[in-house]
Amino acid sequence: MPEPAAQCGKDTDCKGDRICQDGKCMAMLATASSSEPAAAMASAPANPYACDNGEKVLFTCTTTNKKQLLLCDAGQTLRYTLGKAGIPPEMNLSVARGSASTQQWSGMGRWISYSINIPNGNTLYEVFWGADRMADEHDIEAGVNVGINGRQVATVKCRPDTVQNFMEGVDLKPAE
Repeated sequence: MPEPAAQCGKDTDCKGDRICQDGKCMAMLATASSSEPAAAMASAPANPYACDNGEKVLFTCTTTNKKQLLLCDAGQTLRYTLGKAGIPPEMNLSVARGSASTQQWSGMGRWISYSINIPNGNTLYEVFWGADRMADEHDIEAGVNVGINGRQVATVKCRPDTVQNFMEGVDLKPAE
């Protein structure tokens, strides 16, 4: 009996935020890493698509496929949330501040850019924002890059008119 054909060969073969893994389109779901079992998943806030009291918004947007992306700073932890409003999020991940990192614009170059890296086991979520400072319209690119084992597997882009970016100057270790 012949082996069934693969559903996908790369992430762009999959619909929406799904990624290609082992020839199958799969949703990007949070899983606690074995070294951080229960602590990796955030406790459910009253509204998972808003920062709680005591949390500061670092980044928020609506993605091009109508999902809410949110990054909150709770002091000792950062909370990353992704999903459709009105239903439980696909991802609600809380990580220790010391495990997150940032890339801050150096003041040089055409593109102003900021990002925060949120690790989860062998997966890295890089929330990013960038603007072309030389263009009249200051075109904005923002969203999240997803990497597994050091390989980028997906990019979820934000609708530019929905982006709120407060990552500039965030006190985190520099990204490697």
